[in-house]
Amino acid sequence: MAFIDTPKDPEFFEQNRAPAGHVPNFVATFAARPAVYEAWKQLNGAIKESMDLRRYELATLAAASALKSSYCCLAHGQVLADKFYTSEEVAALVSEPANDPVDRAVMAFARKVALSADAVTQDDVDALKALGLTDTDVLDVVLAAAARSFFSKALDATGTPPDAAFNGLPETLRTALTVGRPIHSG
Repeated sequence: MAFIDTPKDPEFFEQNRAPAGHVPNFVATFAARPAVYEAWKQLNGAIKESMDLRRYELATLAAASALKSSYCCLAHGQVLADKFYTSEEVAALVSEPANDPVDRAVMAFARKVALSADAVTQDDVDALKALGLTDTDVLDVVLAAAARSFFSKALDATGTPPDAAFNGLPETLRTALTVGRPIHSG
């Protein structure tokens, strides 16, 4: 499993069971620091609720793919495929620009924030604003990408593999979204 051993707290696991019924691997990783996990859920929830869900998922997928986080790509790509796009369209978003100019710009910006936030310029922000984003919209994309950086890096640095449940995704989608660590086999 992960590179680190964490407490096996049945109560914590039960409280954080996924809607599909399994306990995600990341829950086990955060079992040693439940207060950090609760703070993460609060932060991420606040960011997500302030944004249009599709834009949040696109920015998150872009940041996760830039960071080579299979776990986060698989989770957020699955949401996009379930709610907004076909599996093939989501698979293409990992390596090809989105068709919509706003989505394309948001994803490029989120990737830049995730990989080299110090290189973001006023021109980058102005380009998003020229496409109709407000200052608050830009901040939302920054927050989504920056938060994803924390979570993705925490999972990858601890060796937390994506859940075996992701093996049930269509092969095209699963293959495209597995950009880093392989899916857990068991």
